[in-house]
Amino acid sequence: MTQKDMPTALNLPMVDPLPPETQKYFDICVEKLGMIPNVLKANAFDIDKLNAFAAMYNDLMLADSGLSKLEREMIAVVVSSINKCFYCLVAHGAAVRQLSGNPQLGEMLVMNYRVAPLEPRQREMLDFAAKMTTASAEIEEPDRQSLRDVGFTDRDIWDIANVTGFFNMSNRVASATAMVPNEEYHAQFR
Repeated sequence: MTQKDMPTALNLPMVDPLPPETQKYFDICVEKLGMIPNVLKANAFDIDKLNAFAAMYNDLMLADSGLSKLEREMIAVVVSSINKCFYCLVAHGAAVRQLSGNPQLGEMLVMNYRVAPLEPRQREMLDFAAKMTTASAEIEEPDRQSLRDVGFTDRDIWDIANVTGFFNMSNRVASATAMVPNEEYHAQFR
């Protein structure tokens, strides 16, 4: 793999050959997404780290929740916008475009979610995620109550906080390692 093909600026090549379970997971990615996301390739230098990352991501973003998949992707984009994480903005911006069927919504969330025509529930959710990203120590009971007032349960608030926290961590790792988004994401669902 040349430096141009590396998913990050770090010289951490993927395990070769990949264990059969990992290869199967990557094959499923190609089948469903048409590619292996570079974030997975970046973690594949250590299969235990890859498995931990994938398990947490899959639980937060794909498991049953009171939050829709679109709402979780919206959180990812807003957090990534605040943190200016190029990788996550490109990858999760594409997911918002796909899940919403609205390319303009994806662009609005990338640039400034406050200009997007959102339901009150989504606005409160994203305001909470933004505050957690910029000033988490300032979150108080009225912030949580605002979420309850638009229909979120305490379990939903837990999920909002965890998705927000995960993307704050992921953004920092992606930025620090100069993670490169897959080219395919740029043109998807426009």
